[in-house]
Amino acid sequence: MMSGSRSARSILAVQQFDRPFLEQLFARADEMRVIVAAGGSNRLSGRIMATLFFEPSTRTRLSFESAMIRLGGQVLSAEYARETSSAAKGETIEDTARIVESYADVIVIRHPEAGSAARAASVIDIPVINAGDGPHEHPTQALLDLYTIRSELGRIDDLRIALVGDLKYGRAARSLALILTQCRGIELTFVSPPNVRMGNDVTAALAAAGVRFREESDLSRVLPEVDVVYQTRIQHERFTSEEEYEAARGLYVIDAASLRLMHPNAILMHPLPRVDEIAPEVDLDPRAAYFRQAKNGVYIRMALLDMLLG
Repeated sequence: MMSGSRSARSILAVQQFDRPFLEQLFARADEMRVIVAAGGSNRLSGRIMATLFFEPSTRTRLSFESAMIRLGGQVLSAEYARETSSAAKGETIEDTARIVESYADVIVIRHPEAGSAARAASVIDIPVINAGDGPHEHPTQALLDLYTIRSELGRIDDLRIALVGDLKYGRAARSLALILTQCRGIELTFVSPPNVRMGNDVTAALAAAGVRFREESDLSRVLPEVDVVYQTRIQHERFTSEEEYEAARGLYVIDAASLRLMHPNAILMHPLPRVDEIAPEVDLDPRAAYFRQAKNGVYIRMALLDMLLG
């Protein structure tokens, strides 16, 4: 795993990850499950993580902070950094990073602009973790998603996976598709409204890696065929017009009828939050893995922090 920044240990993009790194990280995440069950650890005692979130977050921010605390470290948090940090006065992300470097050992950044985490990492010498840069990437989400597939199905190879919903702006779906280039025997099906299809940059990367993929408009035809259904929210905040948003929302909903079409051993995932694209009745089905998926974020982020700072 390499990074193009001054800090070679920064986590900025899915393309940094190779198969040996994934296997090492997942093994360490398994260790973190044991550590959490035992009440935590002091492995990162004396270390400080700063979380700078310029966009809203529940799971990502809290799971990072939980991960650091469970390893004995401490946290400095700017939850509404766009309004409450010096960014509100016009400070650049580079200058913010230079300042926060003096206060912490690692910085976790979520920002609405693509490439923002890489810009921060390029001017400082402590690790930066990209917690989502606009509609571009969310590398640690991809890691926890692939770890969830491994935990639920026992493998990350020879899988048929449907990515459903907002594939244009959805950084989680984009990042999962990219990380699957490190797996063997993957068949991807993209199910999305016409105005939010998967981007050409991602499909080009898949084609270059030899990953098979296709587009399908009828979700009911896809559900019986796949091992993983990865449902996503139509992201209102990413659209430039209300008309474009209304044209995309509500077309693909997972409900009890959908479950009857799915394979008994398949799993349903979602990066959350959901709005109306998964009916609440689905939650009780054992194939609904999205809350377990969110919990896995703590183990993966503990493993990452341990690797970066331990």
